[in-house]
Amino acid sequence: MKATVADIARSCGLSTATVDRVLNNRAGASAANRQRVMEAAKQLGYLPVVDQVTLPSRPAHLEFFLPIGANGFMIDLAGHIEDYAARLPLVASCRIHNLGGISPAALQAAVENLSLKANGVGVIAVDHPRTRNILRDVVEAGIRLVTLVSDVPAAPRSAYVGIDNRVAGRTAALLMGRFLNGRQGHLAMVVGSRSYRGHEEREMGFRSVLTEEFPNLTVSSAVEINDEPEGSYTATMQALHNEPELLGIYCVGAGRSGVARALLEAKPKKKPVFICHDLTKETRGYLVDDLADVVIDQNARLIAEQSVIRLLGSIASAAPYLTKKFIEPRLIFKENVPVQ
Repeated sequence: MKATVADIARSCGLSTATVDRVLNNRAGASAANRQRVMEAAKQLGYLPVVDQVTLPSRPAHLEFFLPIGANGFMIDLAGHIEDYAARLPLVASCRIHNLGGISPAALQAAVENLSLKANGVGVIAVDHPRTRNILRDVVEAGIRLVTLVSDVPAAPRSAYVGIDNRVAGRTAALLMGRFLNGRQGHLAMVVGSRSYRGHEEREMGFRSVLTEEFPNLTVSSAVEINDEPEGSYTATMQALHNEPELLGIYCVGAGRSGVARALLEAKPKKKPVFICHDLTKETRGYLVDDLADVVIDQNARLIAEQSVIRLLGSIASAAPYLTKKFIEPRLIFKENVPVQ
């Protein structure tokens, strides 16, 4: 039988009103009383175990470092992290840092503002020797680390939260080949940044399936745009100019808006199959308006929630690493665009 608020109150010697305030993350309880309540709740089995992750007995201070910019997916992800963390009594504070770019230098500058109270850090970063060194310093300071969306496996992180990006790229190639149904010709690829391990893995997966199953399709253009929409616009316009009968475009990361703008302006005789990632306000519109054929969505809300939970779990656990578990991507077409 699950413990009740009254059981917790008796165990820690506080009123049920105080226990209720702590468990529902409301004001009016001291830090000492909050700790007493959370420890009693954990001992009585009241605190949840989420996906076999045990949560800590005291509220934690979390910080996230995200290259948000104008990227719709990153904006959604940051919002979901803030919303979810605000609802959890086990999160004492949650601060999101908007990185000034994707370089290791941008991450270093942001990490210098890391709170001394921080217990856990979530980060989206490029896989680079300097990045690994920065993250190693964070962990050596006694802070738990979780990577999001794009992994940095050589860093001492407790968990990676996101999809299997190589599988996502392979899925994109399978869809492209099936859509084109035996036609022979050229494809264009727009890569956000190969410095992101996730983007590199998607490209590898995409190329692998083309080689294995669709030798009739050739990637004639693969441009790295460093997550700049203007770069994807220019690359797409150039690809359409070089290959007037271009069969398909795969947008590996950001840059979706540039591809869409180029397709609208160029008005090719037959629109290439357009496959991209992440369900956002803009990509919903691309699907509905028949600009994009399918969106491979990594589910910003679920990544946000799992990032917070995995950070809390890593803080509570004595083990350096949590069990690996990928988030399953969703295939979104025009006819199954979710309301939320």
